[in-house]
Amino acid sequence: MPANLDPPVGRRFRAYTTRHLDDLLARAGLDERERLRTRAVATVLPFRTNEYVIDELIDWDNARHDPMFRLVFPQEDMLPAADVDTLAALIEEDKPTGKKVKQYAHDVRMKLNPHPAGQLDLNKPSHEEEDIPGLQHKYPETVLFFPQQGQTCHAYCTYCFRWAQFVGEPDLKMATSDIDALVNYVKAHPEVTSILITGGDAMIMGSSVLRRYIEPLIQLDQLESIRMGTKALAYWPQRFVSDPDADDTLRLFEEVVESGKNLAFQAHFTHPTELAPDIVKTAVKRIQATGAVIRTQAPLIKTINDAPNVWSQMWRTQHVMGMIPYYMFVERDTGPQDYFAVPLARAYEIFQEAYSQVSGLCRTVRGPSMSAEPGKVAVDGVTEINGEKVFVLHMIQARDPKLVGKPFFAQYDPEAVWLNHLTPAFASQFPFE
Repeated sequence: MPANLDPPVGRRFRAYTTRHLDDLLARAGLDERERLRTRAVATVLPFRTNEYVIDELIDWDNARHDPMFRLVFPQEDMLPAADVDTLAALIEEDKPTGKKVKQYAHDVRMKLNPHPAGQLDLNKPSHEEEDIPGLQHKYPETVLFFPQQGQTCHAYCTYCFRWAQFVGEPDLKMATSDIDALVNYVKAHPEVTSILITGGDAMIMGSSVLRRYIEPLIQLDQLESIRMGTKALAYWPQRFVSDPDADDTLRLFEEVVESGKNLAFQAHFTHPTELAPDIVKTAVKRIQATGAVIRTQAPLIKTINDAPNVWSQMWRTQHVMGMIPYYMFVERDTGPQDYFAVPLARAYEIFQEAYSQVSGLCRTVRGPSMSAEPGKVAVDGVTEINGEKVFVLHMIQARDPKLVGKPFFAQYDPEAVWLNHLTPAFASQFPFE
C-alpha cells in the first residue's frame, strides 16, 4: 500500500442498539408517545447504528427531516397503525417478560414477506444436491455465500431487504460457516465464475475470519471474480483506515488481485452525505491501492433519496473518487415497502433526469432495477405503441439466461411499484412466466 496514505488514528467501534433507542429519539426531539411508538416498530424491524453515524452523518438539529436519521432510525409509520397501537400497548403491559411483545412482533414480521423473490426456496442448489444453508445459486455464473460471522452490519438501513437476517429469528436466517461445502459446490459447477460474499455485511468480519473464507476461493481456477457487498465505507470507513486489522484486510485484498481474480467491492451509498467525510476518501484510496474495483449501488428510497439531483450528485462524486456507479435499485417487496417505495413511473423519471445530468463516464449505472423472482428487471422507459401507453422493460439478469437483454412491455400503471403490479402488454404473459 502506498506510504503516503497514512491511516489517521480513529476511535474503536461502539454500537448503539434498541437499549439506547429511547435516549437517541429524545435527542432527536421526539416526545414520550412518539418514542414509545417508534420503539414498538423496533420490536419488529431491526435497529442498530454506531458512534460514527451518530456523530458524523446525522443533523441532530433537523433530525425529523434529516435523510440520514430516517435512513437508520425506525419511524412509527413504517408499520400499519393498528399493529403499532397493539405493540405499544404490549410494551407497556408486558414489561416483566416481553413474551407477548415477541410473539406479536413475530406475527407482524410474517406479514412483511421476510424472504422476497423466493430466495429460501428458488435459489437453492438443484434438487439432486444436498441443500447448503447460506448458499444461493440464482444465476448460472454467480453464487451468493452468507458466512455465519457476517450476518450483521455496522449499522442497519431502515429499508434493508435483508432485515430478516437481523431480527434474531433463526428460522428466517441464511448462514453457514462451511467453506468446504461452498468450494466443493463450485468445483461441481464449472459454470460458476463469481462468488458474492454477502449477508449481512462481509466487512463486519475481522481479517482473520475473512481470510478463512477467501483463501480457499483464491485457489479455484474457474473463478474470475470475488465480490463483497458492504455498507462499511458509508457507516464505518475506519474498517479500512484505523481499525486494528485494517492493514491486514487490505493485504488480503491484494492477495486476491495478485491471484489473477477481480476483487469487486460492492459499496452501498444511499445519500451524498455518506461520501462527504475525509475518512471515506482515505478509505476509498486505500482499497483502490490494493487493485480492488469499487462499484456503487443503492435503492431508490422515498423521503431519503427520491430526487434526481441527489443521484446525479452521488454518481459524480463517486466518479471523481474513482468508483464506478453500478445500480439504482427499486425498493424490494419486503419489510416496510409501502413506506419507502417509489412508483416505477416516477422511479424512471428520477433515473432519467439524473442520468442526463452526468457525463458518459458515470453512465455505467443501470436502473431502475427490480431484483425480482425471475431476475433483475430494468425499467427502460415509458412510451406509446399503437396508441397504448406502456412500460419498456428488459432483464439485466435472469434465471433463464436466454431472456437476458430482450425487451418486453407492460401496460402503463402510474401506481405500480413492483413487477407483480404490472400486466403484460401485447402478449398474454411476460417472457419469464
